[in-house]
Amino acid sequence: MNLERRLPHLIAEHPAFHTVAVTAVRHWNEHLFSFSVARPASFRFRSGEFVMLGLPQENGKPLMRAYSIASPAWADNLDFLSIKVPEGPLTSRLQSVRPGDQLYLGRKPTGTLVADALLGGKRLFLLSTGTGLAPFLSLARDPEIYTRFEQVILVHSVRRVSDLAFHDDQVALWAGDPLIREEAALQFHYVPTVTREPFHTSGRIGALAQSGDLFPLALEGPRRFHPEGDRIMLCGSTAMIRDTAAMLEQAGFVEGSNSRPASYVIERAFVD
Repeated sequence: MNLERRLPHLIAEHPAFHTVAVTAVRHWNEHLFSFSVARPASFRFRSGEFVMLGLPQENGKPLMRAYSIASPAWADNLDFLSIKVPEGPLTSRLQSVRPGDQLYLGRKPTGTLVADALLGGKRLFLLSTGTGLAPFLSLARDPEIYTRFEQVILVHSVRRVSDLAFHDDQVALWAGDPLIREEAALQFHYVPTVTREPFHTSGRIGALAQSGDLFPLALEGPRRFHPEGDRIMLCGSTAMIRDTAAMLEQAGFVEGSNSRPASYVIERAFVD
């Protein structure tokens, strides 16, 4: 046993970043994990934003990557969801962190997957693939979302059942949340779908939208996207965002931004 590895990994202070301690780590499968860090008292963000996160390199310079924050804006911890890339400069090291280890955290969160980038509406669809789920876990636990929209639909599409991070925790997350549990019980809908293994909902987001299977039976309104009352956020693979955005544009949706709210938004920082 490597006794030295059990000691916390500490890093030097850096003037451009916060230094934060890892508080929890969870490995979902061999290529997906989530972790939490202690939130600095001065750190403020809007639910749905991303921030730079990283570790020092051998030369001492920070190696930083953008990560969506998966916890709501009021939480004491900052949660993140990440893939594991064996040869990745950052994730090959990040996947080995343990509680007590330290990371660098950027001081300026930003992003377009925020309520301010959308006009008001009746239904909010949060469409995600893979780790694109992260910002929507933040948004779906924000009380503001339930005052602006009558129904909130979180769709998570993955290849394998084990890739459905937080699948078994969805009900507990909302039911145990004192700020939104009453609203979520009436307004929140969770739609997981798997594309490469048997599951009760199977298929890609675009195909499910076309067939109507994307819309839960308990959902009020039409079983298709409608630009007058629906607002949509997209986060995930480039292919999903490209194809879904094209479908939305054809249906009359308009892409929004922080300066010009509209009927759908994507996080362009993660799109190739």
